[in-house]
Amino acid sequence: MGIRRAVAGVAGVVLVLEGVGVAGVQWVMADFLDRQHMSLAGLDTSMLANSLRGGGLFFGLVLVAVGVLALRMAVLDRAPGGFVRGVLIAVAVVHGVLGAVMAGLVGWDLFAVMMAVLALVVFSVIAYGRPGEPPAEPAEPVEPVEGPAPATP
Repeated sequence: MGIRRAVAGVAGVVLVLEGVGVAGVQWVMADFLDRQHMSLAGLDTSMLANSLRGGGLFFGLVLVAVGVLALRMAVLDRAPGGFVRGVLIAVAVVHGVLGAVMAGLVGWDLFAVMMAVLALVVFSVIAYGRPGEPPAEPAEPVEPVEGPAPATP
């Protein structure tokens, strides 16, 4: 039971840090865009920058919220409910797709990071099983049966 709590806790911390990082990168990109004073098809740069900030904050908050749910799962050591399970699976799918995109556009280093986060989230979902099921008990060692020695040819 200890490893699943640890993995869920690490997944939660990683998702919170990722959310803060995504929001921060989007904010910096918005500042660069705002200072460029360039137009994209006649759109106002301040509107584009504000949209980028809003989107970054939204996605950052979503990742932080999912990280908090994973941390809560680790602290309570309970299987996630249907909604939380669905959210974690959605985050895992998004990380899988983004990992594939990162492999093509950015490089294998970021692909490996995305796959590590994907593995943490998937293990967190799988290790707890379904809600309402009793946790899997470790198998008891089987005692050897005493009896006559097997005949050797």
